[in-house]
Amino acid sequence: MNPMIPADFGLQFPSDFVWGVATSAFQIEGASREDGKGESIWDHFCRQTGVIADGSNGDVACDHFRRWQEDLNLISDLGVGAYRFSISWPRVRPTGAGAWNPKGIDFYDRLVDGLLVRGIKPYVTLNHWDLPQALQNQGGWANRDTTEQFVEYALKINDVLGDRIAAITTHNEPWVISVLGHKRGIFAPGLKSRATAMQVSHHLLLSHGMAVNALRQNGCKAKLGIVLNLSPMHPASDSTEDLAKTVTEDGLLLRWYMDPLFKAAYPADIIALLGQDAPHIQNGDLQTIATPLDFLGVNYYSRSVVSASGNWDVHLSGREITEMGWEVYPEGLTELLVRISADYRLPPIYVTENGGAFKDHYKNGSVKDPLRTDYIARHIAAVADAIAQGVRMEGYMVWSLMDNFEWASGYEKRFGIVHVDYATQKRTLKDSALWYKKFLQHQTILRSGNDKVLIPINQTEWNTVAAGA
Repeated sequence: MNPMIPADFGLQFPSDFVWGVATSAFQIEGASREDGKGESIWDHFCRQTGVIADGSNGDVACDHFRRWQEDLNLISDLGVGAYRFSISWPRVRPTGAGAWNPKGIDFYDRLVDGLLVRGIKPYVTLNHWDLPQALQNQGGWANRDTTEQFVEYALKINDVLGDRIAAITTHNEPWVISVLGHKRGIFAPGLKSRATAMQVSHHLLLSHGMAVNALRQNGCKAKLGIVLNLSPMHPASDSTEDLAKTVTEDGLLLRWYMDPLFKAAYPADIIALLGQDAPHIQNGDLQTIATPLDFLGVNYYSRSVVSASGNWDVHLSGREITEMGWEVYPEGLTELLVRISADYRLPPIYVTENGGAFKDHYKNGSVKDPLRTDYIARHIAAVADAIAQGVRMEGYMVWSLMDNFEWASGYEKRFGIVHVDYATQKRTLKDSALWYKKFLQHQTILRSGNDKVLIPINQTEWNTVAAGA
């Protein structure tokens, strides 16, 4: 299968557009108890019976803590300009407060230097879900005091890495932390309270604003932003019930986070819906949350189809369905980017995660994954479409660099463009990685001979890259 785009469609990207790959600490690092690392809520959660599909944990994962040089060489070989990774808070400050761990800090110090030597810009995420368990024991994100600890953590990372990193993301997907972790209980820390979940969401946003302000006051040179998981919401039918439910779900996923960040207010309809479960908000909180940003990160995987009855079958669309049960819907990315750019006054946008989990078959030293290649190519085209419609885009990052611990799914789902044999830790570039590499080489060739702001790729050139020529 060759990735295809319409014959009259031209791909155009800014000359300084950032191409990258992304990972997170808990999903790849392993070394869960080594060199002074403290316990995270995910270390703790994985010890509970029945919460991880295959009964696994992140103790070893991809052994990136030991194999980081090999992994950076892989990234360099792909030809990307950026690597988005997260810091393990309990690795650098085991209890979330108190003493710092020099060995943990040294690991990220070496990692950043290793990226720079290879000409790759480091994009750092401070919180990709692995809160220190010691803080969770004191209430975690439901405790307002955790916001202060997060600011201290952010300032420390800036002190030791800030002179060398391109960007700092405060939080990755606060919706996931609050809803999946505190309302549905299927992610760490495994709680089931709507009121707690909404208070957590507020404290996450508040700590984001507090950290951005503190970082700027301390002379932070890196770009500052936050990453949200967003999807367009489509009603399953034109019924009054489905339409009303769609508005509500959009409010809970998108407007609940975008409105306070960019309008300094929570959506009134959702506040009314929550009633007594609405978060407690102190004077000045919303102004802090709405502190101006240098960028917004958007993680996109699929659209959401909303049915008031809750019984819409994703297979009814007739589209490809990923191993996560998500519909492949690239045009939803364009729709989303255009919509939020129209509804909000935004800084430049990065697609900070985009990728698909598919069944992979390792054979004779290679992995043929045409569905993943097609997924990535079509979503890159969707980003180009958004740019053509006036959206300010600055980058696109594939999720994920390598197969890894996929949270509650354990190791059963593979998102990587690099295959990992977990028994041997051998890495193998899948065909999707080879395609991405070819695509980026083509971009570099065009860029090196073109001083214009936009780099066009026509249908013939796209097909050449798609075929791997």
